[in-house]
Amino acid sequence: MEVKEKIRVLRIINRFNIGGPTYNAVFLSRYLSDDFETLLVGGLPEDGESDSLHIAAEYNVEPLLIHEMKREPSFSSDHQAYKRIQQIIKEFQPHIVHTHAAKAGALGRRAAQKMKVPIIVHTFHGHVFHSYFGKLKTAVFKQIERSLAKKSTGIVAISAIQKQELSGIHRICSPDKISVINLGFDLEKFHENREEKRKLTREKFSILDDEVAVAIIGRLAPVKNHSMFLDVVEHVSKRTSKKVRFFIVGDGTERTAIEQRISSMQLSETIRVEMTSWIKDISSFNPGMDVICLTSLNEGTPVSLIEAQASGVAVVSTDVGGVRDILLEGETGFVTPLNAVEMFTDKVVVLVEDEKKREKMSQNGWKFVEAKFSYKTLVANMESYYRELLNSTKKK
Repeated sequence: MEVKEKIRVLRIINRFNIGGPTYNAVFLSRYLSDDFETLLVGGLPEDGESDSLHIAAEYNVEPLLIHEMKREPSFSSDHQAYKRIQQIIKEFQPHIVHTHAAKAGALGRRAAQKMKVPIIVHTFHGHVFHSYFGKLKTAVFKQIERSLAKKSTGIVAISAIQKQELSGIHRICSPDKISVINLGFDLEKFHENREEKRKLTREKFSILDDEVAVAIIGRLAPVKNHSMFLDVVEHVSKRTSKKVRFFIVGDGTERTAIEQRISSMQLSETIRVEMTSWIKDISSFNPGMDVICLTSLNEGTPVSLIEAQASGVAVVSTDVGGVRDILLEGETGFVTPLNAVEMFTDKVVVLVEDEKKREKMSQNGWKFVEAKFSYKTLVANMESYYRELLNSTKKK
């Protein structure tokens, strides 16, 4: 009896740091059908980033680490990483190379084309076309991505909004080359035992029964716009008599600046702000919150908002990236324009003051994300996409 050859997929991510790309890559590496064999590779996290290798270990995925893959552009380290990827391709002989995010996409797609890999796929988890760099540098990055798109058999966008941005606004490639495949997550762990987790988290952080807990979760980096979040804290302080505890979860380059800002803020006696650094077990932390915020200047599909809704927590976010694709306005949370501090404050105050509103959004949130963002849906959609690309290549 002839043994059918497995379809080999080499999956490359920038770095094993906390965020959507790690989860996406791990679930796709772990749960594709037995017709596929996947090798996951990527770099190590940088200083100030939380290591996400425990996520791979949790799902019994053993990644191959490319120590040469660094966040900052460098001719030396980038060339070394490029040569390392070429060597991995030579040894693994993949039918598909699938890169995730910018650095992996740049090095991986070039190496895959050089090594004549049949199918080259890239997923945009976010993009650096605004709010990261100046106009000149942004223009250079766009031109690089247009060139890389020509080397790609297919491009994956993680939301319909992102597809429109990539094709219509930034003109990276034609829309018919882009497929929309939502991110997928293991959301059950956020939903199960919520009451028990809520009690334990609130006890751990000494959150009072009549205290409303509001969190922002993510890297302490300029693009996450924590300065706006602190503006909102100050405005909320003037507009409610409720006890409110604000949590800043994460770490990064802006930590010192945020600490200095907090120490200089004049808040009412009922308002407190606490920095927690990274929390690995976020599925236990989230249920202890009442509201989770995002104030970013730029995003792809913000994982923290999906996890918040899965945990039954109402969300408030700036209107960036694919945010409108991952929440139901007025039903699971609120979306406000970028840097609209007053409007953002209005929404936070509504949720702080109205417990019934929070409870309703809590119920709606789980139903919405469970149907749309399960890892099982992600895996089924990606497997179908791979087969479609392989079949179309065979016909040529």
